[in-house]
Amino acid sequence: MEDVRFKRNELLAQTVIKGLKSRNMDGYYAASKEEALKIALSLIPEGSSVSNGGAASAGEIGLLDAVANGNYEYIDRHAAADKREAELKTYACDVFISGANAITNDGILVNIDGNSNRVSAIAYGPKKVVFIVGLNKVADDVDGALKRARNEAAPINAQRFGLDTPCSKTGTCMNCKSPDTICCQFLVTRYSKHKDRIHVILVNDQLGF
Repeated sequence: MEDVRFKRNELLAQTVIKGLKSRNMDGYYAASKEEALKIALSLIPEGSSVSNGGAASAGEIGLLDAVANGNYEYIDRHAAADKREAELKTYACDVFISGANAITNDGILVNIDGNSNRVSAIAYGPKKVVFIVGLNKVADDVDGALKRARNEAAPINAQRFGLDTPCSKTGTCMNCKSPDTICCQFLVTRYSKHKDRIHVILVNDQLGF
């Protein structure tokens, strides 16, 4: 049964990659975490300035460790004395690494953010954006992608960050206006104005939230 699911995901990835191409974005298929890491590093030249937003999937494939310990100018906002200053430097970096809360089967990326440094960098600033996306994140359409982001990704993130939101207690979106809400900004990326800027690596694995 697992082999059947793997093949289904492989075919689904090709559909998503076709959709990304039609939206001026580049898509790649990785059969494993190891292959995803290899593809990602091929897109990040040594010596590049690199940063990331919330990117649990990138951490799971080993990309964040590889960048932090490799020959790169890594902007680590969590280790910076001034977190805001580090986040602002991100907008001028060569490569921004990100996960996605959801992606549609025709290549539209959906992301929700609390602090908004991640969605703003996806939208504009860094010369290149590299997404690491598990095929568990694929939804049929934008409505389905938004529902996934709000009812699956957001509650899990609120719980792991220890936030006092209704969704952290109920496990589903309550459309709250809590001071702790992480659903402040919604970004739907349906087309890239700049060719060769957005690269999406689709991994045949369960990654992120």
